[in-house]
Amino acid sequence: MRVSLQQLDSTLPLPKYASSGAVGFDFVTRETTVIEPGNIGLVPGNVIVKVPEGHALLIVPRSSLPRKKMLVCPHSIGVIDQDYHGDKDEILIQVQNTSDKPVTVERGERIAQGLFVKVERAEWDVVESHGKETRGGFGSTGSH
Repeated sequence: MRVSLQQLDSTLPLPKYASSGAVGFDFVTRETTVIEPGNIGLVPGNVIVKVPEGHALLIVPRSSLPRKKMLVCPHSIGVIDQDYHGDKDEILIQVQNTSDKPVTVERGERIAQGLFVKVERAEWDVVESHGKETRGGFGSTGSH
């Protein structure tokens, strides 16, 4: 798949897949960002991506982010739509500092990765009932 990408700082490397089996590519942060304790920060990802038709781009944290940086993504997954690629639509990685000290994300660090996924849009068929009894509610298949 060929994807159109605008790089904001060409002195940094392009996003890349770390191995031949990697399904996500790593974003490289464009500028050093400090996130104060308990706060949510937006870290510039250095690219504007034109997501191909029929796809979405998911932004997910690297698995080492909480352990190495004490940062989590409060929204879990970011979704980049097909029409989010204007001149000011740089991908920003939203992170929350879970520590009691400021956390610095350095320019050039890799804290998140992107995954392209195929998507379809739903058309709704409104019904009065699906003709099935209630399963039992949220968490009903687990035992506590």
